Amino acid sequence: MGWLDRVEDQVDALTKARALQEVSRSAEAYAILERVLRTTRDPHARADALVQRLSALINLGRTAEYTRAIEEASAAVRDLAEPYLHGHLNALAALAAHHQGALDRCVTHLVRAARALGAVDDPDRDTAWGWHDLAMAYSYLSFHGYALGAIERARQLGNAAGIPEETFAAPGIRLRNAVALDHTGDGDGCLRVLRDIATDLDRFIAAGNADRLRPSSLAAYGYAGARRAALGDVVDTGGGAEPGRLLGHGADSARARDMRQLGQVCLAIAAGRPIEAVTRLETVQVSAETLGAAEPARLRSIALGRAGDHAGAHRADRLAFRLAAQRHDRLRDVYIDGIAARIDHEEMRREAARFEGEALTDPLTGLPNRRRLERYIASVVSRGERVVIGVCDLDGFKAVNTRHGHHSGDLVLQRVAGVINRVMRRGDFVARYGGDEFVVVLPGAGMTEAAEVGRRIDAAVRTEDWESLVPGTPVGVSIGFAEVGAGGPGQRDALGAAFEAADREMLQAKVRPRSA
Repeated sequence: MGWLDRVEDQVDALTKARALQEVSRSAEAYAILERVLRTTRDPHARADALVQRLSALINLGRTAEYTRAIEEASAAVRDLAEPYLHGHLNALAALAAHHQGALDRCVTHLVRAARALGAVDDPDRDTAWGWHDLAMAYSYLSFHGYALGAIERARQLGNAAGIPEETFAAPGIRLRNAVALDHTGDGDGCLRVLRDIATDLDRFIAAGNADRLRPSSLAAYGYAGARRAALGDVVDTGGGAEPGRLLGHGADSARARDMRQLGQVCLAIAAGRPIEAVTRLETVQVSAETLGAAEPARLRSIALGRAGDHAGAHRADRLAFRLAAQRHDRLRDVYIDGIAARIDHEEMRREAARFEGEALTDPLTGLPNRRRLERYIASVVSRGERVVIGVCDLDGFKAVNTRHGHHSGDLVLQRVAGVINRVMRRGDFVARYGGDEFVVVLPGAGMTEAAEVGRRIDAAVRTEDWESLVPGTPVGVSIGFAEVGAGGPGQRDALGAAFEAADREMLQAKVRPRSA
């Protein structure tokens, strides 16, 4: 079952918004998502719309709105136990944090996204898009190896879901890898990657599948070709691979718009108009995150070199190298700070876990206590699962305390806890409710299964060697079971009613004749 199969309201509108974003028509998708948010009461539909809306804002480059959009989406997703949704939200939040220059938050979101998407039990086309967006975030942060791994995962899932290979071609990932090589002085390495990108485009064109490429991918192919030409490589402009035409794609994508402006600079250099290229660079306004802060400086260096201003080209080249190095320094600092923060966090987590464990665990038996029991039952019932509650009360326990003292009574309680735990089914829950009373919770069971569990508990307690522990004071157990009613507005009442019914059954069991 895919994610959208869980959504009960306005699925057609959410599906249409997805399709529009896939072809870089995010402004239209945004309008649809706003209508969904105004009219839906379904928490799943609302969460999906908010995550999609964040994607649209990122595509449109509306940076000022990122923080609020992330907060609203996070609040909607927080209580939904759906790994895909958490993974995709964190992938998008990583992209947003990167565009905002918050590298520490970006790295945190990347880790969370990868873990959540990797935990999806039944991955579908939406999960594939989650991996795609995670690959983009890795790529913008210059984690090129991780980016390639994530996009390959997206391709595999996409292929299984019937998404054409071309949809996840993602030339932008390798393009950012190529220009990063050039920024640090490896022009030959840059050209090798750019030529590989061109080979892929030629393959899609030859197979007649170029029309399946996303508009943003076409823009990236266009920039890759223009960048090669600016470096002096001969670029084949036939068969639909002409860089200038490809740069015209991308619709309302902010990243495609940036590549279009810088691509025109590259084409001016390639056409022998370096002064025009320098002039264009004076007026372009592009995000430093699209192709790296160093890209305009590197293009200026190439243009000035072609114009014969070798001193100016050298200065621009040094600036490009310095900007690229600053990026690496920032990443290094993020990791150093992150390691320190992680050490502090682990120490705090261990301390908190110790106190949490003490607060939710019965210190005598080691079983969950009443507080933890109530949390567990509420969680199971809220998910709409069938559940039976059993109340177990010890017989003869008062005599144990009277004849042998409270220390022996404590030993009996510890042994009873072990006996009950030993005979329960896998997945059942046992807690000490208080005094000599224990509660068992049987998720997914009915009264027939409960009766069988009760017989096993009774038999195990009766056959235990109590004589060696508390001579002359036999110990038994009386058990009553009741089914919890369906969840809903009266859920708490249903829970209380089930406890009362189980308690009554237990009291009746105490006076019922026992078989020998």
